Amino acid sequence: MEYSIQELANLSGVSTRTLRYYDEIDLLKPARTNEAGYRFYGQNEVDLLQQILFYRALDMKLATIQKIIQAPDFQPKEALEMHRSALLQRQEQLEKLLQTVEKTIQSLEEEYPMTNEEKFKGFKEKLIIDNEKQFGEEIRAKYGHDTVEASNAKLRNMTEEQFTAMQQLEQQLFERLKEAMAIGDTKNDVAMEVAELHKRWLCFSWPQYSKEAHAGLAQMYVADERFTAYYDERITAGATQFLHDVIMVYAQK
Repeated sequence: MEYSIQELANLSGVSTRTLRYYDEIDLLKPARTNEAGYRFYGQNEVDLLQQILFYRALDMKLATIQKIIQAPDFQPKEALEMHRSALLQRQEQLEKLLQTVEKTIQSLEEEYPMTNEEKFKGFKEKLIIDNEKQFGEEIRAKYGHDTVEASNAKLRNMTEEQFTAMQQLEQQLFERLKEAMAIGDTKNDVAMEVAELHKRWLCFSWPQYSKEAHAGLAQMYVADERFTAYYDERITAGATQFLHDVIMVYAQK
């Protein structure tokens, strides 16, 4: 069976404009284009579009999707199994967060006592969801799926005291980073304290620490504008670059 671009748009819920864009960037080419320039899609293209939409549902970049589906060893069945696993994991995270919200409402309406562990469980799940949505793709590509899952598990198992301590340590890191930037020296004792605080903050969630991994993360901070914005917006412009420079000095010692 063959579909025109409008028919495929109606079938998939993807706009004709998006389908044209996918064609322009060589992500999804039509099976054929007639003499009048109209695009037509076959079953292979329909199946491929489904795969693309699965990846998009996981907030994956188009350039990354293109590399995956155009790889010589791409296997549709294995990709679908990966989609299922990732979606089930996200469903579990959202269900836990929803349970926390519902218990909180119940505790307010019916004076049902809610433990501190129950209160913070939802916050930790939200933190994991937010991290996955914003940085998950890059972190998993750099450190591997198992490492990220171990980090998430460590975060889930945090006590209320540990969770609070992690947040407080991050605020202390921000303050010391401001001081170090004011001094302007990436090698003095204040700068090294910044790197040490950053290391301690990472170790709340990292399953294990190494200076090589620390330096690699610092490089990601300046290479990706989303990572850069995290520190620049909370402190001041140039904070991420300064933190990167400090960590690189620290990692070489």
